[in-house]
Amino acid sequence: RRRAYTSLAADFGTRLSSTHLRSMVLPIYVYGHDALRADTEPVEENSDALQQLIDDMIETMYAASGIGLAAPQVGRTERLFVVDVMPMADESEVRDLPPQPMVIINPEIVAESEEQTEFEEGCLSIPEVREVVPRPQRIRLRYQDRELNDREIEVGSILARVMQHEFDHLEGILFTDYLSSFRRRLLRRSLRKIAGGEVDTDYPLITKDGEKVPAE
Repeated sequence: RRRAYTSLAADFGTRLSSTHLRSMVLPIYVYGHDALRADTEPVEENSDALQQLIDDMIETMYAASGIGLAAPQVGRTERLFVVDVMPMADESEVRDLPPQPMVIINPEIVAESEEQTEFEEGCLSIPEVREVVPRPQRIRLRYQDRELNDREIEVGSILARVMQHEFDHLEGILFTDYLSSFRRRLLRRSLRKIAGGEVDTDYPLITKDGEKVPAE
């Protein structure tokens, strides 16, 4: 089936502790910036800095009314993303969702279904562009939570798709990489404008060349 999906942000998670600074909205790195293709590194230990990053990502993504955000999208190399798919889940899906929001650290997709579904995806790093992408309907994900506790979960439908989309960011993959060469040619002009910051968003951007563009 085809539905709209925007890769934005999400996760209230654990409240800020007294040792954390106030969370802040971070600029989003857009298509063409090297940060989106950079290698990522496993998170080895918990720290105030890690918790601050999580809080900042949460603040950034809720400011953009989103449901998922990966660290490379804010110029970081940690293998980390946050999700909260409640705004996009069908009523029938809500019953089967694990508690939302979720913080996903050091994820590994250990299994995926043969069955695939098509869904129209978007991305904060590629604003105003949406394309249909096929992905496995279900996946099994091994990861660590916010406190670096080991977890493993099998998910389907919208949560599986969001997790795969955000996992791709940690691998330096964008949803546009799945498109045919013909579709990418059609998008060339739009992507060039996005790379230069020539796009209206309600969140701050970092362009391909490192220029900061304030929110509209």
